[in-house]
Amino acid sequence: MTDLSQIVKAYDVRGVVPTQWDETLAELFGAAFAEITGADAIVTGHDMRPSSPGLSRAFARGAAARGADVTEIGLCSTDELYFASGALGLPGAMFTASHNPAQYNGIKMCRAGAAPVGQDTGLAEIRALVERWSDEGAPEPVAATGSVTQRDVLGDYAAHLRGLVDLSGIRPLKVVVDAGNGMGGHTVPTVFEGLPLELDAMYFELDGSFPNHEANPLDPKNIVDLQARVRETGADLGLAFDGDADRCFVVDENGDPVSPSAITALVAARELAKHPGGTVIHNLITSWSVPEVVRENGGEPVRTRVGHSFIKEEMAKTGAIFGGEHSAHYYFRDFWNADTGMLAAMHVLAALGGQQGPLSQLVAQYDRYAASGEINSTVDDQTGRLAAIKAAYEGRAGVTLDELDGLTVTADDWWFNVRASNTEPLLRLNVEARDRASADRVRDEALGIIRA
Repeated sequence: MTDLSQIVKAYDVRGVVPTQWDETLAELFGAAFAEITGADAIVTGHDMRPSSPGLSRAFARGAAARGADVTEIGLCSTDELYFASGALGLPGAMFTASHNPAQYNGIKMCRAGAAPVGQDTGLAEIRALVERWSDEGAPEPVAATGSVTQRDVLGDYAAHLRGLVDLSGIRPLKVVVDAGNGMGGHTVPTVFEGLPLELDAMYFELDGSFPNHEANPLDPKNIVDLQARVRETGADLGLAFDGDADRCFVVDENGDPVSPSAITALVAARELAKHPGGTVIHNLITSWSVPEVVRENGGEPVRTRVGHSFIKEEMAKTGAIFGGEHSAHYYFRDFWNADTGMLAAMHVLAALGGQQGPLSQLVAQYDRYAASGEINSTVDDQTGRLAAIKAAYEGRAGVTLDELDGLTVTADDWWFNVRASNTEPLLRLNVEARDRASADRVRDEALGIIRA
């Protein structure tokens, strides 16, 4: 019996090519996607990894064999694929492994309007069908097979974003962009064209072998080049995109990283100015500053679990105008509730260019607390360690516990969250406090229990 448990994750398909999956499986995934969604037409796109075009074409063949017409948009960022799904009203499939190393590839799937496909929304059924067909053989093509056509939507994608954030009137800014040899090198020139921005492009060559550094800007070692270039050139800010360019990380004029929580708060304030009284989603690891800023600007903050399917589900349920995560994923109602790092970057550029001060001064109002960042610990018994932390803090005066996602322990002047990784034997710790000394003390105490 074929077992796809190693490559079908909570939200997507991801694994090493060709040892864990290949074009034969991609074709079956395409057929199963068409079957489970019941779509008579779909849209596909792919990143710059060497294996992406072949996998994407195989998926299209499989979907067409089940009668679905396929629109291929070719090279694109993940948020460009979401744009196509939303604008065309079609289910979509994006071939990318995001920030994973070069030998990996994957499929991010969505229903029409960029609605997520996860384990509970179709992915489990798609997996079951692929496993069955792998063992029994794929069904015969339907009598009327679908067509496969190509369409370029990059210009339409850029126009849509520029219609949401007007940058034409900002003061001129010098911005360094590190695309990490990923899809930002494809989208940024078109989106920024003609704007009052002096673009200093780093690693814009599309290269799925990632010759300069991993395309994961949340790892500090991968933004060192960007930080140095910003400092050397006196740029106003730096932007770093991950491999499929759906996440964006920001550094200020000093080359210092700007917390994704501060970006979430900044964008939330701007969105609430457009949509007074709106709801803003934030996951439970974002800073205390996020719900504070939302309330200060007349909005309603809603706290969720970590993960894009939870954020998108809550956005749809509440009609939220915006959502942000500590991992630099930013979600917009005006973008079909999907995540787009590019739109978040444009909000930062608009806010910075709409006043005279430097970025560090602008974001200081949104960065109010001392945080540890995410600290990973390898543990043999995740459940046992979480239970030990719960036992250590339960019943302490002035401390509350909740288990929305892992364990969150909250006091008047600090909080921390511990969550188990879904894919590795890790516990992830995040700590925040009103001052650095308290943050360090709470961090060390929690780590002492986790690593006992």
